[in-house]
Amino acid sequence: MNELARLPSVERLVQAPEAAPLVEAHGRRAVVEALRAVLAGAREAVLEGGAAVPAEAEILASAARALAAEAAPSLRPVLNLTGTVLHTNLGRAPLPEAAVDAVAAVARGASNLEFSLDEGRRGDRDDHVEDRLRRLTGAEAATVVNNNAAAVLLVLDTLARGREAIVSRGELIEIGGAFRMPEIMEGAGVRLREVGTTNRTHARDFEGAIGEATGLVLKVHKSNYEISGFTKEVPERELAAIARARGIPFAVDLGSGSLADLAGFGLPHEPTPRACLEAGADLVTFSGDKLLGGPQAGLVVGRADLVARLKRNPLKRALRCDKMTIAALSEVLRLHLDPPRLATRLPALRLLTRPEPEIRAMADALMPAVASALSGLAAVERVECASQIGSGAQPVDLLPSAGLAIAPLTDGGVAGPSASRILAALRRLPLPVVGRIAKDRVVLDLRCLEDPAALADQLPALRAALSREAEA
Repeated sequence: MNELARLPSVERLVQAPEAAPLVEAHGRRAVVEALRAVLAGAREAVLEGGAAVPAEAEILASAARALAAEAAPSLRPVLNLTGTVLHTNLGRAPLPEAAVDAVAAVARGASNLEFSLDEGRRGDRDDHVEDRLRRLTGAEAATVVNNNAAAVLLVLDTLARGREAIVSRGELIEIGGAFRMPEIMEGAGVRLREVGTTNRTHARDFEGAIGEATGLVLKVHKSNYEISGFTKEVPERELAAIARARGIPFAVDLGSGSLADLAGFGLPHEPTPRACLEAGADLVTFSGDKLLGGPQAGLVVGRADLVARLKRNPLKRALRCDKMTIAALSEVLRLHLDPPRLATRLPALRLLTRPEPEIRAMADALMPAVASALSGLAAVERVECASQIGSGAQPVDLLPSAGLAIAPLTDGGVAGPSASRILAALRRLPLPVVGRIAKDRVVLDLRCLEDPAALADQLPALRAALSREAEA
């Protein structure tokens, strides 16, 4: 108990000169709470384990570390070396600088988000992107919500609530997070009418299903899986004719739809909104943050009368985008108006089309530094990789790439850090590095690494962390 009496009071610690910078940075209340927590821990250690009472400087240092950890942002930049370019868990498409600048410009103050500067009255936030979407897709009208699932939900709720939506059984997809198309329909108050079989659906299946209860015919692009072999699906043009003959709206959900013809950039072909509309679709929905290369958003393009109905739905307000998203999307759409320079100006497309020899040369240049930093702990070699587009786009097609493989080293029977520990140490770096494990090795696919110094400059910290762990 005498030892406990030596613990300083919170007030004494707060008044110490060393505490002034902490109060300035974090506020007095936060500093007091941190000091109380440190003192409580010290008191418990003395009572239970007979530990010595820490010095005041040590208490203040512990509080400073706790405050710094609490103040650090939870959402942080990382190096995506997973080999999946549009990684859902890592934020999908990186934004071009023009979009970043546009976001910063409107984030700092007021903007004309829903105000017409020409007419001096309330405007529509869709106006900032609708004209460009019409030009890029050939649509009569367009609207934007916060993601593609929301776009599909809005279309279903507006056109088929209380009625049936007809979908091929082979297109009842599940997207990330275990969200399924039937569940989205249920949430919109729409009855699912499945037609055909998993691998084969015919035009007659749709013709036989359309009736008085039909509100919508929906085609869903199978962007995150592929069915091969004995298969059959009804093309958009044929479905559009069937729906039009019965006066039923026909919508296509493209998911990670691209505005550009990816085949022209040497990538696997993906259907475009323009092609779907030209085939007769009344509405097309797609994402803004996948192959389009912009911010998270859901876009709907198509017939003006149907888009107007979507905008009148009260759900549209709940699903609308904020000013930062609108600003970023507008700039990304502007870049799409200049196709010849798109591959160099749009980061997502630049990474997807990056030549394998360029990536391999970077791996060769980085390998000596990584091997030196991990000498005695792990073996490093350059390896061939197969990158994925990601975010449900072209799951079968892979992009040739290169990277570094880090294998745990066994020297004299003493094992170095395991692959999982190396991977964890990479994630704990100041700029976290996210890789993957394959065959008990850490693989860093370098397709998405455009600044090798971002990795190389952190190698001393990686070495120190793994060495401390090995000694422990």
